Amino acid sequence: MAYRINHIHLKAPDPRKTAEWYVEAFAFKILGDEVRVFGDRFIRCQSADGGMIVNISGARTGERLGPGEAGAHHGLEHFGFDSERLETDIERLERLGATLLEGPIDVPGGPRIAFLRAPDEVRIELVQPRRPAGAC
Repeated sequence: MAYRINHIHLKAPDPRKTAEWYVEAFAFKILGDEVRVFGDRFIRCQSADGGMIVNISGARTGERLGPGEAGAHHGLEHFGFDSERLETDIERLERLGATLLEGPIDVPGGPRIAFLRAPDEVRIELVQPRRPAGAC
Protein backbone atom coordinates (compact mmCIF):
# COMPACT_ATOMS: atom_id res chain seq x y z
CA MET A 1 0.00 0.00 0.00
CA ALA A 2 1.28 3.47 -0.86
CA TYR A 3 1.01 5.83 2.10
CA ARG A 4 -0.17 9.41 1.68
CA ILE A 5 -0.23 12.08 4.37
CA ASN A 6 -3.81 12.31 5.61
CA HIS A 7 -3.62 15.52 7.63
CA ILE A 8 -1.66 17.77 9.97
CA HIS A 9 -3.14 18.44 13.41
CA LEU A 10 -2.34 21.60 15.38
CA LYS A 11 -3.32 22.24 19.01
CA ALA A 12 -4.32 25.79 19.95
CA PRO A 13 -5.73 27.61 22.99
CA ASP A 14 -8.34 29.23 20.69
CA PRO A 15 -8.83 26.91 17.69
CA ARG A 16 -11.21 29.26 15.84
CA LYS A 17 -8.85 32.23 16.14
CA THR A 18 -5.97 30.09 14.89
CA ALA A 19 -8.02 28.68 12.00
CA GLU A 20 -9.05 32.19 10.97
CA TRP A 21 -5.37 33.22 10.94
CA TYR A 22 -4.59 30.42 8.46
CA VAL A 23 -7.63 31.43 6.38
CA GLU A 24 -6.27 34.97 6.15
CA ALA A 25 -2.59 34.03 5.86
CA PHE A 26 -2.82 31.12 3.40
CA ALA A 27 -6.42 31.13 2.08
CA PHE A 28 -7.36 27.95 3.97
CA LYS A 29 -11.03 26.93 3.85
CA ILE A 30 -12.80 26.00 7.07
CA LEU A 31 -14.68 22.76 6.39
CA GLY A 32 -16.07 22.09 9.86
CA ASP A 33 -16.25 23.43 13.40
CA GLU A 34 -17.54 21.18 16.19
CA VAL A 35 -17.06 20.11 19.77
CA ARG A 36 -16.05 16.47 19.67
CA VAL A 37 -16.92 13.68 22.08
CA PHE A 38 -13.46 14.29 23.61
CA GLY A 39 -14.65 17.74 24.72
CA ASP A 40 -12.31 19.69 22.44
CA ARG A 41 -13.29 22.26 19.84
CA PHE A 42 -12.20 20.80 16.50
CA ILE A 43 -11.83 22.89 13.35
CA ARG A 44 -11.21 21.07 10.07
CA CYS A 45 -9.45 23.16 7.42
CA GLN A 46 -8.20 22.55 3.90
CA SER A 47 -5.35 24.23 2.05
CA ALA A 48 -6.35 26.55 -0.80
CA ASP A 49 -5.22 24.03 -3.42
CA GLY A 50 -7.28 21.27 -1.79
CA GLY A 51 -4.19 19.16 -1.22
CA MET A 52 -3.85 19.14 2.57
CA ILE A 53 -6.20 18.87 5.53
CA VAL A 54 -5.11 20.79 8.63
CA ASN A 55 -7.07 20.10 11.80
CA ILE A 56 -6.90 22.59 14.66
CA SER A 57 -8.23 21.72 18.10
CA GLY A 58 -8.00 22.73 21.71
CA ALA A 59 -7.29 20.55 24.69
CA ARG A 60 -9.54 17.54 25.29
CA THR A 61 -11.50 17.37 28.53
CA GLY A 62 -8.96 16.86 31.32
CA GLU A 63 -6.01 17.21 28.96
CA ARG A 64 -3.18 19.54 29.93
CA LEU A 65 -1.08 20.81 27.03
CA GLY A 66 2.52 21.89 27.35
CA PRO A 67 3.79 25.07 25.73
CA GLY A 68 4.45 25.23 22.00
CA GLU A 69 7.95 25.74 20.59
CA ALA A 70 8.55 27.59 17.32
CA GLY A 71 12.31 27.10 17.57
CA ALA A 72 14.09 24.17 16.00
CA HIS A 73 13.36 21.01 17.99
CA HIS A 74 12.94 17.22 17.77
CA GLY A 75 9.62 15.80 16.62
CA LEU A 76 7.43 17.54 14.06
CA GLU A 77 9.59 20.61 13.59
CA HIS A 78 7.69 22.68 11.03
CA PHE A 79 5.55 22.56 7.94
CA GLY A 80 6.22 24.48 4.77
CA PHE A 81 4.35 26.58 2.25
CA ASP A 82 5.42 27.43 -1.30
CA SER A 83 6.05 31.12 -1.93
CA GLU A 84 6.44 32.96 -5.20
CA ARG A 85 7.72 36.15 -3.53
CA LEU A 86 9.50 35.38 -0.29
CA GLU A 87 10.04 38.92 1.04
CA THR A 88 6.49 39.96 0.16
CA ASP A 89 5.05 36.93 1.96
CA ILE A 90 7.27 37.51 5.00
CA GLU A 91 6.08 41.12 5.26
CA ARG A 92 2.43 40.09 4.82
CA LEU A 93 2.65 37.37 7.46
CA GLU A 94 4.42 39.71 9.89
CA ARG A 95 1.51 42.15 9.50
CA LEU A 96 -0.76 39.25 10.49
CA GLY A 97 1.29 38.63 13.64
CA ALA A 98 3.90 36.09 12.53
CA THR A 99 7.53 36.62 13.58
CA LEU A 100 10.50 36.03 11.30
CA LEU A 101 12.88 33.54 12.93
CA GLU A 102 15.42 32.88 10.15
CA GLY A 103 16.03 34.09 6.65
CA PRO A 104 15.64 34.68 3.91
CA ILE A 105 18.30 32.05 3.27
CA ASP A 106 19.68 31.23 -0.17
CA VAL A 107 20.24 27.47 -0.13
CA PRO A 108 23.18 26.77 -2.49
CA GLY A 109 21.75 25.11 -5.59
CA GLY A 110 18.32 25.04 -3.99
CA PRO A 111 15.42 27.27 -3.04
CA ARG A 112 15.27 30.45 -0.97
CA ILE A 113 13.70 29.78 2.43
CA ALA A 114 12.59 31.53 5.60
CA PHE A 115 11.21 30.29 8.92
CA LEU A 116 8.52 32.10 10.87
CA ARG A 117 6.70 31.73 14.17
CA ALA A 118 2.96 31.48 13.49
CA PRO A 119 0.21 31.58 16.14
CA ASP A 120 0.51 29.12 19.02
CA GLU A 121 4.29 28.75 18.56
CA VAL A 122 3.95 26.82 15.28
CA ARG A 123 7.08 26.98 13.13
CA ILE A 124 6.39 27.40 9.41
CA GLU A 125 8.74 27.57 6.46
CA LEU A 126 8.29 29.54 3.26
CA VAL A 127 9.98 28.00 0.22
CA GLN A 128 10.61 29.98 -2.95
CA PRO A 129 11.95 27.75 -5.75
CA ARG A 130 15.10 28.98 -7.42
CA ARG A 131 14.48 30.26 -10.92
CA PRO A 132 16.79 29.01 -13.67
CA ALA A 133 19.37 31.55 -14.84
CA GLY A 134 17.85 33.92 -17.39
CA ALA A 135 14.24 33.19 -16.35
CA CYS A 136 11.99 36.16 -15.77
